[in-house]
This record gives sequence, structure tokens and C-alpha cells, in this order.
Amino acid sequence: MKKLLRLFEQVVVVGLLVMMMIVVFMTTVELAWLIIEDIIKAGGIVLDTGDILSLFSFFLLILIGLELIESIKMYLDEHLVHVEVVFLVAMIAIARKVVVLDTGKYDPMALIGIAAMILALSVGYFLVKKAARQPA
Repeated sequence: MKKLLRLFEQVVVVGLLVMMMIVVFMTTVELAWLIIEDIIKAGGIVLDTGDILSLFSFFLLILIGLELIESIKMYLDEHLVHVEVVFLVAMIAIARKVVVLDTGKYDPMALIGIAAMILALSVGYFLVKKAARQPA
């Protein structure tokens, strides 16, 4: 039964890895298409702020995908979820939100909530790194 479970787990993890690779590839192609389209539409290299923020958001989205691929690979190799990588993915995701954040559209409590998430993730990442440096 354990062998069957292990095989099932391997198939699911490899499936997730392949699907994530497809998504990251498609997102990269979409980003390239948007850059080309924006340059052609602008008639040169000058892009407006909204377009640039949208492109930055896409870049960070691809980074999140790459970090998730790395996390899945580590799980496939070691059968462990590395908390440090999970923190990194979460911090990149919140950074993506902050980069494209239009503060005028959010009420102050939502902004305080985002700040609290950034602080909590930073403290959590710091504590995980600190614990990893200390001898067992």
C-alpha cells in the first residue's frame, strides 16, 4: 500500500511540475507578446506608467511560477516542503501586489492589512533563516 501511495504521490507531483512549466512558458510568451504589442502601439520605446506596471506585474508573476517550480522540484527530490521557499513565494506575490497597487482605490484598513502581511512574512522569513543558522 505504501508503494502505491508513493507512486501516486510521484505521479501527482510530476503532473504538477509539468503543468507549472506549461503555465510559466505560456505566461512568458504572453509577456513577450505584450511588450512587442506595447512598443508597436506606442510607436517607439515610450510606454505609459500603466503599461510599465502591468509588465512588472507579469515579470513578478513569472518569478512566482519559477519559485513554485523550484519548490515542486525540491519536494520531488527530498519529499520535504521547504518553508523558506514558501515564504519567498509569498513575499514575491505580495511584492507583485504592492508594485501595481493604486492606493487611491483601497480603503486605509486594506492598506494596513497589506502592510501587516509584509511585516509578518518578513519576520517569519527572518526567523526561519535564523533557525536554520543555529546548530541543532
